[in-house]
Amino acid sequence: MKTTVSKFGTYQGQDIALYSIKNNNGVEIKISNFGATVTTVNVPNDKGEIENLACGFDQFENYFSKSYTDNAPYFGGTVGRYCSQIKNSKFTLNGKEYPLAANCGDNNLHGGVVGFDKKVWDVKIIDTDLVSGVAMSLVSKDLEEGFPGNVTVTVTFTLNDQNEFAINYVATPDQDTPLALTNHTYFNLNGFSTSIEGHSVKINASNKLAMDETGAALGAVVNLNGENDDLRTSKIIKNVHTAMNDGFEHYYIFDKENFQLEKVAEISSNITSRKLEVSTSEPGMLFYTGKYTSDEIQRENGQQFGKYRGFCCETHRFPNGPNIENSPKSITKAGEEFKSTTIFKFSW
Repeated sequence: MKTTVSKFGTYQGQDIALYSIKNNNGVEIKISNFGATVTTVNVPNDKGEIENLACGFDQFENYFSKSYTDNAPYFGGTVGRYCSQIKNSKFTLNGKEYPLAANCGDNNLHGGVVGFDKKVWDVKIIDTDLVSGVAMSLVSKDLEEGFPGNVTVTVTFTLNDQNEFAINYVATPDQDTPLALTNHTYFNLNGFSTSIEGHSVKINASNKLAMDETGAALGAVVNLNGENDDLRTSKIIKNVHTAMNDGFEHYYIFDKENFQLEKVAEISSNITSRKLEVSTSEPGMLFYTGKYTSDEIQRENGQQFGKYRGFCCETHRFPNGPNIENSPKSITKAGEEFKSTTIFKFSW
């Protein structure tokens, strides 16, 4: 189990590094300290052929290309201080209204204009006999992007020989503040030889949050019994897309005790026999099939990204949580510790 480091690029005078964490089964995850961003997920198939399964780039400067920044798909980034949309870019906390940047129509998306995915993180390598990994940390300043309080954040990425890629988040604010962190990796279990519409998906959730016309949650809970997007039994993504006449951008509320680490989802390939199992301590997940991703975006080797070419399993607190009454742990109190774990387990 070993982590290797290479220079990835330069950003505002700072060197940006790329960290490669590997296990003994051929699985390799590459993570940049710009945005604590997963750039590559190399995984074997049943024939032993290793392919990349994640949307991202091999050259740092391509994260700043016009086609990428105009579309803003957040490939692989660590999202914060609060992920998904906050309605009307404001919330009220302890009797005070906090305005935020409107970077998604009238709403605030994924922490604002310069969220955690656009920060340079400090890094510590944490290899042991059991895991290969890195811990990335930063300090988010009071009123950064409009959010109150200074927050110290550490995100730890580890990979073991059970092919479990674990992401652990810890954050402590010095004032009450909204916190919801996630990773925004897009996966394609066929290594981008096809779209993800042939994949099968199962999510252990009886309910979802209703979304308004802007894509923001308002707190209403929708029961999924009998609905096309009920994924408690495995379904082929394309069949559900066709039935809905749309792609997925659904926040599923898991059938589990809040904040207990449990397996919540399973996605499998129709071609390569690869499977991804998702376990998390979070209460729900934004399942997204890349319906807005630009077809102009591709990796340097020609791997084609774009609409329905990758899926995201964004495990996090309720979208628009600061504005939803009784939203579970959307606010972290001063001095309290925000903790979250998500594990992506690969098999083939």
